Amino acid sequence: MAKTIKEINEKIKKGKAVVATAEEIIGLVENDGLKKTAERVDVVTTGTFGPMCSSGIYFNIGHAKPRIKLGGGKVTVNDVPVYAGFAAVDLFLGATALPENDPLNKVYPGEFKYGGGHVIQELVAGKDVKLSAAAYGTDCYPRKKLETLINIKDLNEAVLFNMRNVYQNYNCAVNLSDRMIYTYMGSLKPQLGNAYYCSAGQLSPLLNDPYYKTIGIGTRIFLGGGTGYVAWQGTQHAPTVKRKTTGIPQAPAGTLAVIGDLKEMSPDYLAGATFQGYGVTLTVGIGVPIPILDEEILKFTAVKDEEIWTQIVDYSDAYPNCKPGSLGEVNYAQLKTGKIQVNGKEVPTGALSSYSKAVEIAGELKEWIQKGKFLLSEPVAPIPGAESGLTFKPLKERPIE
Repeated sequence: MAKTIKEINEKIKKGKAVVATAEEIIGLVENDGLKKTAERVDVVTTGTFGPMCSSGIYFNIGHAKPRIKLGGGKVTVNDVPVYAGFAAVDLFLGATALPENDPLNKVYPGEFKYGGGHVIQELVAGKDVKLSAAAYGTDCYPRKKLETLINIKDLNEAVLFNMRNVYQNYNCAVNLSDRMIYTYMGSLKPQLGNAYYCSAGQLSPLLNDPYYKTIGIGTRIFLGGGTGYVAWQGTQHAPTVKRKTTGIPQAPAGTLAVIGDLKEMSPDYLAGATFQGYGVTLTVGIGVPIPILDEEILKFTAVKDEEIWTQIVDYSDAYPNCKPGSLGEVNYAQLKTGKIQVNGKEVPTGALSSYSKAVEIAGELKEWIQKGKFLLSEPVAPIPGAESGLTFKPLKERPIE
């Protein structure tokens, strides 16, 4: 019998909702079947914890005395540049922003040790950070210089806003060249020396709702240790990629833009990270609840790693030069064994995302729901699916006359 989110929320309020993680639901379906499990289970929780470069925060520092107009000026936080192209005291810090004076980068080019993601982690941890600003001054905002310590507890607003997170599947990266290469998929050894992947597989949110039937704009989520929401489809959202008969995309597909109050979050689930020879990023923990409204939705949440396939891509040539095709397909069960076969060679694998942390996030979200601390929300609009015709388009370069 079909359920509604309203009915499930009533059960949550009464402490009677039955919740399982995306890992636990697999065994329940295998033991009891779809019909019985769909009747019994109300919510399946998912989780992911991995590097998400298209992340950042916006914050308002309040007005200094005398007032200063940071908009249009030059602003840094712990020497990391902050975008100030807004009003007087609104700022945006991107996860991949780098300081101009990183001493390690000057000694060892490409060896980045600190950036926007690390500043975000320090703010969330309650640490003081140094804000420096230079402005041009106006009649109503006469001040031209500002240097002060700021702390998250003193900011008017501090909001995590990530324009692309929780990729629905992603490439497995390898290197066919004769030299080590440094990428956002990690350091890849020459001649198929290793392979990296980045997904929680059977725990990953959009792999448990492949057609976006329950996840939409306005969906309440676990974000960075606090509560957040799906704000829009993420950038590079590509729901039209080829899929298996199960609905699982065989290549990078859907993405989500998410938003939440940074003041509620934890450095346990928002952590700055460094990629050798590439740059810095923010590792983000996200958990999405899937309401079990019917058997079809339950079937999607019971997906297993061996049913999730992705493409093996050469990051030394094919990826940087936008060449189509791949070196073959591999599933996540194979990736998690620690080795795969590529071009007849056994290649060791490694994960950039943390499966154990994803399990922790799904478990914590489950506990929140069971204790009545977290209610589900009705999406106010759907995430565009394949019927939208959305695809990820390359840049159309044109000569400038």
